Amino acid sequence: MNVQLKAKLYKLLSIFGIERKLYSNPSYSQEGEDMILRRFVGDGSIGFYVDIGAHHPYRFSNTYFLYQKGWRGINIDPLPGAMELFKSCRPRDINLTLGIAAVDGTLNYFMFNEPALNTFDKYLAKSRESHQYKIIDSRAIPVTRLETILENHQHQFRSIDLLTVDVEGLDYEVLQSNNWLKFRPRLVIVESLQSSSLIDVMKSEIYKFLIDKEYVLVAKSFYSCIFLDQSSGR
Repeated sequence: MNVQLKAKLYKLLSIFGIERKLYSNPSYSQEGEDMILRRFVGDGSIGFYVDIGAHHPYRFSNTYFLYQKGWRGINIDPLPGAMELFKSCRPRDINLTLGIAAVDGTLNYFMFNEPALNTFDKYLAKSRESHQYKIIDSRAIPVTRLETILENHQHQFRSIDLLTVDVEGLDYEVLQSNNWLKFRPRLVIVESLQSSSLIDVMKSEIYKFLIDKEYVLVAKSFYSCIFLDQSSGR
């Protein structure tokens, strides 16, 4: 194709906005975490994820970009009815309605008019009430340990490439509920609401916990911290 013809083609594509789409990278995460992940997993990779606090099939999702690339995994969210949309939009995934905690049982789940704020943490829930955001319901929801879920579904995967945890306040407890000797995700994304700066992160219990498990902090958005497993050399 000669230069003049190529220039005319690009001009035509620009008129319809097609050229911009060719160079765009759509992000579905709340803080662009999925775009950071691309640097670690590569565009051509196929893997398995575990998404705890999955919220929605693609709104504020750290895994939908990967799902579109052919990945599959386990989505977990305690909001009653939330998994019906997952089953429709992400049929390759395992979609579970329950909570994750350090001890099996039930916890009171506070639901807002903005579902992204839903939480098991009653103090966080109270602090989030405002003129704009209201608690509209609360229910006792079954909770179990992460290691139990992974043991029940381990026939579905050979390894876990990504664990993403965003449960509004109980993220550290979710990490504690895993068997890290048996199930070691290559990458871990975890929300740390008290850690908006790198200095705060390194003081947090989440950071200390994962460093002790031989993970290293490799990236950060505003609240999300991304850790890489150093023990296996993967």
